[in-house]
Amino acid sequence: MSTSVKPYGDTMNDGKVQLSFTLPVEWSEAADEAARQLVAKMGFEDVQVAEGRRIASGFSFFVVYASTPQAIDFSTIKAPSAKTHAMSMEEVDAFVNERLGRKVRVAGACIGTDAHTVGIDAILNMKGYKGDYGLERYHAFETFNLGSQVAVEDLVRFAKEKNIDAILASQVVTQKGSDVRNFTALVELLEAEGLRDRVVTICGGPRVTNLMASELGYDAGFGRGTLPSEVASFIALRLAERPALSRS
Repeated sequence: MSTSVKPYGDTMNDGKVQLSFTLPVEWSEAADEAARQLVAKMGFEDVQVAEGRRIASGFSFFVVYASTPQAIDFSTIKAPSAKTHAMSMEEVDAFVNERLGRKVRVAGACIGTDAHTVGIDAILNMKGYKGDYGLERYHAFETFNLGSQVAVEDLVRFAKEKNIDAILASQVVTQKGSDVRNFTALVELLEAEGLRDRVVTICGGPRVTNLMASELGYDAGFGRGTLPSEVASFIALRLAERPALSRS
């Protein structure tokens, strides 16, 4: 069976995609044509402007359908997930008690200027997400939710003072690479303070992938749809792999 894949729209392998973007011009039929030609220059074929409209003075928004001639060999893609072995809350509590013999101290925050706490709250708050209880409800965890707009310096200082085992850093805003800069700054500061090897580092957000996280130096990355039990399981298993951290 072929592992070469293309986008699917109306029929298999038709390469159909939908693009949306804004151009800094007043909307007109000429603006529609500009959008069509722009997408064609990107290498797409059979380009059709499905929607074009004014959104503000001097700006127009477009939705464009097109076909790409490109395909990808799916068998060559390597992007391992951190969601490999999710235990239940009861299983995590029992595992931590048996293997670590103490409570695990977890600190979570939206770092930088990011004020979006829905994701970090879903993982940490007692009520959890989709019927999956948050880490505050686990007997095995002592959880600190530091909230939003937390400077990386403050988070690292807190981790050092509280002898934190795992840090959860969240970023929703990605404008101009602000998420990558903040995630990178956190890891670099942990290394500078000599804490990196002592702390399990996890980054999260709707656009975060585990591959991205590993490239930035994190132990794991969790994106959209992540359940608290998946994060809890990863923390417990990763700490158990580090004998120096198992009992302190």
